Amino acid sequence: MTKDKNIYINRELSWLKFNERVLQEAADVEVPLIERLRFLGIFSNNLDEFFKVRYATVKRIYEAGKGGKSELGGIKAGDLLEKITEIVIQQQSYSLEILDEIESELQQEKIYIINESQIDKEHHEFIKNYFYQEISPALVVIMLNEEVALPELKDISAYLSVKMSSRNAKDQFALIEISAAMDRFVVLPNKGENSYIIMLDDILRYCLDDIFNIFSYDTITAHMIKITRDGELDFDSDLSKSFIDKLSESVKDRQSGVPVRFVYDKSIEADTLSFLLNRMKIDEKESIIPGGRYHNRRDYMSFPSLGRTDLLYSKIKPLPVKGLSLEESIFKTIAKKDYLIYTPYHTFSYIVKFLREAALDPKVKTIKITIYRLAQISHVASSLINAAKNGKKVTVSIELRARFDEEANINYAEQMQDEGVTMLFGVTGLKVHCKMCVIEREENEKLVRYGFISTGNFNESTAKIYTDFTLMTANPKILKDVYKVFNFLEVNYKVNRYKHIITSPHYTKSRIFALIDNEIENAKKGKPAYIKLKMNSISSYKMIDKLYEASRAGVKIQMIIRGLCCLVPGVKGMSENIEIISIIDKFLEHTRLYIFSNQQNPNIYISSADWMTRNIDNRVEVSCPIYDEDIKRELQHLYDICWNDNVKARIINENQDNSYRRNNNPKVRAQFDTYRYYLNNLEG
Repeated sequence: MTKDKNIYINRELSWLKFNERVLQEAADVEVPLIERLRFLGIFSNNLDEFFKVRYATVKRIYEAGKGGKSELGGIKAGDLLEKITEIVIQQQSYSLEILDEIESELQQEKIYIINESQIDKEHHEFIKNYFYQEISPALVVIMLNEEVALPELKDISAYLSVKMSSRNAKDQFALIEISAAMDRFVVLPNKGENSYIIMLDDILRYCLDDIFNIFSYDTITAHMIKITRDGELDFDSDLSKSFIDKLSESVKDRQSGVPVRFVYDKSIEADTLSFLLNRMKIDEKESIIPGGRYHNRRDYMSFPSLGRTDLLYSKIKPLPVKGLSLEESIFKTIAKKDYLIYTPYHTFSYIVKFLREAALDPKVKTIKITIYRLAQISHVASSLINAAKNGKKVTVSIELRARFDEEANINYAEQMQDEGVTMLFGVTGLKVHCKMCVIEREENEKLVRYGFISTGNFNESTAKIYTDFTLMTANPKILKDVYKVFNFLEVNYKVNRYKHIITSPHYTKSRIFALIDNEIENAKKGKPAYIKLKMNSISSYKMIDKLYEASRAGVKIQMIIRGLCCLVPGVKGMSENIEIISIIDKFLEHTRLYIFSNQQNPNIYISSADWMTRNIDNRVEVSCPIYDEDIKRELQHLYDICWNDNVKARIINENQDNSYRRNNNPKVRAQFDTYRYYLNNLEG
């Protein structure tokens, strides 16, 4: 097949289309009102990370003098930077329209977000007291004098740019830092049935005279600005430093990374904007984006609920797994058969219970686990420390380079190391992204293995909002392979052979290709052939080309892709047998599931890996086969529930228009129907 720019969708542009789907949730009037605000926050937070990482990468390609066409799907780096900026400006403008609509609807619910010009006498004293008691002591104000160098501005904070003007003196400029550590939304006292919220930014605007009372001026104005820096880590080559020390220094250096985006209040004075850009050495090559009055709208993710549960999604009560009890030994139960945990529909407590039981059981000798991201207060980490204190040999492979969680992981690594846990800090050149645990227990003078393999992180917090599969098993075939992965993590130069699991970076491509080839051969022979895939993203051209080959051979392919998708489905002669949908809803779809027909005897895998180059070639990943027939049927049914969604599913097509899938079939909303499926199973 001749490769041209039309057979792949550029990954950065596809990612922006994914974030547009998040914005659709904020615009959807069927979504509870405060949840809509929180989706706006997610949209903004996603965009921040996109500029720190992906935009910064394209910018590096551009500044290195490379065209970037091969890396960027047929688009030159300079042209792509311009296209991204154009799309982001449009999306930001639309997001402000949505915000205005939401605020109007909040007023109908007697919730008022007021600004500094709307403060009345009843709230004046409260706000002044709040300013002096809570804000002023922690306030950072930077005077912008020509003779004083501008300090590095933090990209986790927003700033108010202040201009003081006087008829008889030169203009004075200052910056007020709005720290991420401060509560962005301040709830004011109710007046009757009316609730009032003011943003921290507007309290600062209201109190400008209190902040700058030592200066003389006739007028004073304040406008929001925000800077985003390159978030890639550059490592010190000093061989005398430990990996933790190098990473700690690199994380600190991130705050002085090259600016990749500057967002400003579009009503700012032209001379103030020019002054700021000059002092920050930001020129036309940067992404300079006009915005609204408020930035760091990621803070809307924590918009106060005010006790209004009617304006939020109803909380679900996590369900028990049928046959798996928290009141009995997990080991004894999974010794008899495998069990599937599907969070957040099922409780994450099974994972913690497994580790707690291992920590206390005198027969347990070793525990090995991989960690990518942990909760802020982690019961997983405390269970592992507990086990080490009880004399177990505990080995933890922790990925210190988990992006934007590096600092938290360093802290946990040091804490566990101090408590006697053996720490493995990844593999040179590879991120350890697989999610697995194996323990060895002495039974009848032999070591018997128990463990679990997951599609997601062992994180109690995200388990409430991310959908993930975890297989709990005592299958010796699977766990022998898992144990070999830990051997590789400890002795990197030895590449193992695996009979059951599929691992990156050594075998994912070849093993998946073999599974696809099997479907291709069956299709050519006129036998049933299909592939059903669910993952976060697909951008590997090699994997995409293989799916194109399967499509041309007549293999029917269904794909559920939440995020970026570089594959172009539905093109005659190339991908006409491929259909793709994306589901954005209450929970973050995070499961990876691969189903291959295999002549109606399906090969089914759950996996930590998306089909991206990084997951296939540059990470340690594990795809685990499902051998239990009950779980195989369960996963097929769960896939079908998602595939039949006609409420929150968007169609991914060549036009990338994010149109909702609508049909005359009975309404299926996958996340809600999945919960009902498990509830019915318990009652049946």
